[in-house]
Amino acid sequence: MLERLNQALDHIETHLDEEIEVSELARIAVTSEYHFRRMFSALAGMPLSEYVRRRRLTVAGADVLAGERTLLEIAVRYGYTSGEGFARAFRAVHGVGPGEARRTGAALHSQPRISFRLIVEGSSTMRYRVVDKEPFCVVGRKARVPLVHEGMNPAIAAFIRSIDQETLARVTALSDQEPRGIVAVSDALDPSRAEGTELDYYHAVVTRSPGPEDLDTLRVPEGAWAVFESSGPFPQALQHLWRDVFTQWFPSNPYRSRPGPEILSTRLSQDGTQADAELWIPVERATG
Repeated sequence: MLERLNQALDHIETHLDEEIEVSELARIAVTSEYHFRRMFSALAGMPLSEYVRRRRLTVAGADVLAGERTLLEIAVRYGYTSGEGFARAFRAVHGVGPGEARRTGAALHSQPRISFRLIVEGSSTMRYRVVDKEPFCVVGRKARVPLVHEGMNPAIAAFIRSIDQETLARVTALSDQEPRGIVAVSDALDPSRAEGTELDYYHAVVTRSPGPEDLDTLRVPEGAWAVFESSGPFPQALQHLWRDVFTQWFPSNPYRSRPGPEILSTRLSQDGTQADAELWIPVERATG
């Protein structure tokens, strides 16, 4: 898998001055567009679109300093329809406009080429199982919140505090299958998974049937789920678990992620500093 991902990165490099289709990158990597985006962001630490933008503007910076083309020619070459749009993007990455950079020979920022390697430490094992589930419903309360990669998510914390105890008890009573009890469900994430993009967050339970009309219901079709177990500091261990699933488990196993909600079941220690958790990720067998 990592060799194929690196081949897709080589394709990006040779087509920085052309439109890059994610479908073609996924074809090279022999996976789905959905899984390619998710695998890339987990391994690279940034969304695919951000990496491509930064690489284009890195190469464009060299063209700007070379002085062989006009600034408008460079802008068009790297996919910008106007000099103004190019100048804004250039300044966002390099901290200086292209005209000033050319006049003064300013030092520019560089986004290095990325290549992926799998480092096998061997000091621990990842506990997982694969479960086939029939269609089910997620029932509870839903909020649209921003994505936060590290640390506590203030929007989610405030949303959970806003749910009254009576509603929480009603929702909890609806749980009738794994994962049992109140779970945190993330759905409808932006494909880029960039920090600050929004997602649907459910504080809910997993159950066979839709809930009453005053509660929010997400219908989930049948499919396979990889279930990962984790214990450690809260919330860092949970966020690192998601990272490890995509940087270690997927490259080493014949599965890929598929569209669907991610479900997190957490049991906190009394002081709230430690957690035992299960992370449910929708998966399918990889082909090719």
